[in-house]
Amino acid sequence: MIAAVLARVRNFFRSLVGHIFLLLTVGMTAAAVVALGIAEQTRHLDFERWRLQRVVASAADIAQRLSHDPVRIEAMLNDKQIMGARMAPGGIALAEPDPALAGALKARFGAHSDPEAGQVPAGLCFPSTKVDRAAGLIDAPRPDCWVVRFTDDTGERRSLALYLPRLVKPPSTLANPVSLLLILLSSAGLAIVVARFVAKPLRRLEQAAGAFSVSLDADEIPERGPEEVRAALSTFNLMQRRVRAGFAERTQLLAAISHDLQTPLTRLRLRLELVENEELRARLLQDHQAMMTLVREGLDLAASTESQEDWSVIDMDSLLISMAEDAQDLGAPVRFLSGCGGTVRVKPNALTRCIANLVDNAVKYGGSADIRCKRQAGRVLIDVRDHGAGIPQDQLDQMFEPFTRGAAGQPGGRPGTGIGLTIARSLALSFEASVRLANAPGGGLIATVDMKA
Repeated sequence: MIAAVLARVRNFFRSLVGHIFLLLTVGMTAAAVVALGIAEQTRHLDFERWRLQRVVASAADIAQRLSHDPVRIEAMLNDKQIMGARMAPGGIALAEPDPALAGALKARFGAHSDPEAGQVPAGLCFPSTKVDRAAGLIDAPRPDCWVVRFTDDTGERRSLALYLPRLVKPPSTLANPVSLLLILLSSAGLAIVVARFVAKPLRRLEQAAGAFSVSLDADEIPERGPEEVRAALSTFNLMQRRVRAGFAERTQLLAAISHDLQTPLTRLRLRLELVENEELRARLLQDHQAMMTLVREGLDLAASTESQEDWSVIDMDSLLISMAEDAQDLGAPVRFLSGCGGTVRVKPNALTRCIANLVDNAVKYGGSADIRCKRQAGRVLIDVRDHGAGIPQDQLDQMFEPFTRGAAGQPGGRPGTGIGLTIARSLALSFEASVRLANAPGGGLIATVDMKA
């Protein structure tokens, strides 16, 4: 089970859909992470700017109050009566001045203010363990503390300690595994949709190529989609038309030659009958009969490749039983052993001729024929088995080549032209089926017609 799943996964990633899916998933995930990183950096800068603006606003408010009533405001600052501000205790040094905050204060107060500012530990602003009750922050976490020094409009140097509620920056989205997983899943979902959409015309082309490989009557592909896709589909349709035309021309040539040869061969037979030497006449007539057989089977081959028969639904078991009984009536050792039940959509005449050729071959080279039918994985399989010596494994595929014959000297067998399997395969292609050969485990050869159920 696990091996099958792994095999399917490997096949998926080897396909075009898998490649597009992987590229889009990685690309969109990386782009989303980079965009989030930029957004995080922007948010961090905005957060820091907002923190500084709070300090600047608070310092500007105290400076404005001092300019209107310095004595009273200084007293209030010393008595801690103004929330969030007090006079800075002496001796507080700015270990790390904040240039950005100093620049913002200078822009607010003017160049003459010569501001200095920086954040210091809360314990330097509030030596006690708790913030003064007047601050309204009893038992609360210590706020941020800022020391701001500047020269006011009167030329006096001011030093303020500003304490503001501590702001906590929201956690980073990039540090959240759930957010990253959602990005990955969203990218993968969109990638599979896009990949299937992009590969859909190629799947249509693949299906059309598969259909054309088993039948010359396959329908042309509708030329839809982007310009490049339409061009590829148009080229494939043109190829199909040219292949059909070339095949039809070759078939017509074969049929014409075979047909035209019959007239001189008939005249030749009449003249051979006049030969006085009986032994010579018998041999010549035998050769003449072999030539006539070749001509007739050439016509059969031409007809098999140009099957224009309509499709029909037939009862498969009834057809096979009828064929076996007809062969028995003619004295052929043919048996129908088992059926598959139900109906099948085929070209009846083509199927009948195909099975008849296989049965004829079985009787010729194996002495008898057993017919079975079964259904398997949505397919209908018709087996025609003989009980001869079989064929070497490496020669099975060669048997479908024209004029290729197996051993003709089997008991009860007789010579043939070697074109019966070729005709059977051509007939099978006309109704989108295939014919294959296999040696039977107990001896003999099995010819199987494989078609859609």
